Amino acid sequence: MSSTDASPCLLLVDGHAYAYRAFHAIRSLNSPDGRPTNAIYGFVKMLQKLEATVRPTHRLVVWDAGLAAERMAALPDYKANRPPTPEALDEQLPQLQTWLAAAGWASLQEEGTEADDWLATYARRAEVAGWRTVLASSDKDFMQLVNDRIGLYNPNDKSEKIWGAADVEAKTGVQPAQIVDWLSLVGDSVDNIPGVKGVGPKTATELLKRFGTVEQLVARAAELKSESQRASVQASGEILRRNQLMIRLRDDLAGGHALEALAPRPLEKPALREMYRRWNFRSLLAELGEEAPPPPAVSASPTQGDLFG
Repeated sequence: MSSTDASPCLLLVDGHAYAYRAFHAIRSLNSPDGRPTNAIYGFVKMLQKLEATVRPTHRLVVWDAGLAAERMAALPDYKANRPPTPEALDEQLPQLQTWLAAAGWASLQEEGTEADDWLATYARRAEVAGWRTVLASSDKDFMQLVNDRIGLYNPNDKSEKIWGAADVEAKTGVQPAQIVDWLSLVGDSVDNIPGVKGVGPKTATELLKRFGTVEQLVARAAELKSESQRASVQASGEILRRNQLMIRLRDDLAGGHALEALAPRPLEKPALREMYRRWNFRSLLAELGEEAPPPPAVSASPTQGDLFG
């Protein structure tokens, strides 16, 4: 994806993923009244840095609001291994959405849908409109979307580069169009999706390089020299079809905001000042040209400045 392309650029942010990341990056930070603010502060600083890196013309943060019914029907244990949201983070999530509104960011949370599907839908809408898209998330499922108009910004990648198809292939050994099949073979422990017995990432790459797709792999399983591998693949046709359903992102959801409505709105400075004073975010108040009050005694991580600069 060329950085010299003059077409509109849409920045899509996986809201819950960034909120969790911020929450764990700063272990302890409280407002003067003792309420936790670590996720809020980290989230704000992360989005500021992300915007400075990507320089989008349009931007949207998307939040989870339930699990897709079709995935739950196919695999009732889907994501069942995930622990509940920490109470201290859960308390801060509504405030993140309030901040986004005041900071001029578009935000979306639709009941009964997963953020991943909305992110895929907006990436595809932007592609059809001739826009560029940068999708910010560490979720490996999004590698399936990468092409010359859709890039992936992985916050776990310290190079801070925007991944293209060559980066996906360097990471996995397969092309973006093969990622659904690759993950279907390997499985996804994070989402509680079991893969094919005895097939890890390296083996999955080798199989897809040879056969191209899982359909061809299953159809030609008799060609596999390893008896155990051959038996495992032959017995996994239903598992693989189910996994493809689970892992393939929906990019055709209806509704949501129009693309043009995702342009940054003017800052609501009075609302931001009130929030930053309440949370005692002195550096953010200074960015608004506001003198901060003397700092009260708060519990804060000594490394927060190093984390977010």
